Amino acid sequence: MACVTRLVLTDFRNYHHLSWKPASPVTVITGPNGSGKTNLLEAVSLLVPGRGLRGARMDELPRHGASLWGVAADVAAQWGDDALSIQIATGADPVRPERRAFRVDGQAQRNRDAVGEYFSAVWLTPQMDRLFQEGAGGRRRFLDRLVLALEPGHARELAAHDRTMMQRSRLLAQRGADGGWLNALERTMARHAVAAVAARVDMVARLNADEQAVADGFPAALLELDCPIAGRLREMPALAVEDWLAEQIAGTRAIDSQRGGSRLGAHRTDLRMADRLSLRPASQSSTGQQKALLLGIVLSHARILAACRGQMPMLLLDEPLVHLDDVRRAALFQAIGRMDTGVFLTGTDNEQFAPLRQIAEFVTPGEGNLAPRA
Repeated sequence: MACVTRLVLTDFRNYHHLSWKPASPVTVITGPNGSGKTNLLEAVSLLVPGRGLRGARMDELPRHGASLWGVAADVAAQWGDDALSIQIATGADPVRPERRAFRVDGQAQRNRDAVGEYFSAVWLTPQMDRLFQEGAGGRRRFLDRLVLALEPGHARELAAHDRTMMQRSRLLAQRGADGGWLNALERTMARHAVAAVAARVDMVARLNADEQAVADGFPAALLELDCPIAGRLREMPALAVEDWLAEQIAGTRAIDSQRGGSRLGAHRTDLRMADRLSLRPASQSSTGQQKALLLGIVLSHARILAACRGQMPMLLLDEPLVHLDDVRRAALFQAIGRMDTGVFLTGTDNEQFAPLRQIAEFVTPGEGNLAPRA
């Protein structure tokens, strides 16, 4: 179990100063659009490695007129039979405001990935509703966020891959580029690409193997990677795939030098999704079915994290009821009741969340603060 027992915001988004102690692990946050509901979920999402549920830039986070911002939380965590209370804080570095600093129990963390050892969270946002219509990049980023929650080092592999790819592109743009240097860059790029795609393959396999998804009341998802590297990894050892990929990348130098970028690599992966039982592709499903598929994936992902790390992540569900019919809403409420973890949900109509009144606290934002909701 992981839940926030106290949340403190300083000059974050529309909050000047907020100190809030949730009265229940499950909190329903309702109010009009623009009141700051999603900002609360985003604040909690920034307590884990990554850029949070909005993927915002650092200069977008301070309250208007402020240059620094901070988020701190007391987190109750359950590791096996041990109950822990930890304070996690993040915010703009006072010396270099363009960078984020992390502290755990007051101690600065040089490696931000280490924060993920103490607290994890998964989320669903309205922006994800467009996942099935937008390009491959959106679906790839969605999958990478799932991988990151389990393997924080995945971010380093992706960054190293993209950095090496840019170096190769700059070298290809030069006349008479050194072939030995290009070979070295292409082997490095291939190594990071194979590591990143292997992590994606592992996450997809774990999600497809979650049998509980069928019993959740949501359509269980069948996921598949559209990626030649993933295809090779199913047939060959990783080192052999690295050799193959480096050779393939070298063979595209001429066209890559003309067009820029690279035709091959981890940045070309796409994610296909379908209903596991009917095999209907998500792209051909209704909006409500797509939302139900996404919820099923998020719940499966939470179970995977709990099984691998011994702790259920916190759930941050922004406008989760939109596009869901009454049956799916009831299934979501039942799933939340079964999960032993903290949950934040947002919406504009608190009556839609009435089935949760026995287990949830209801609050509403207003003027940068929170008040109980009747």
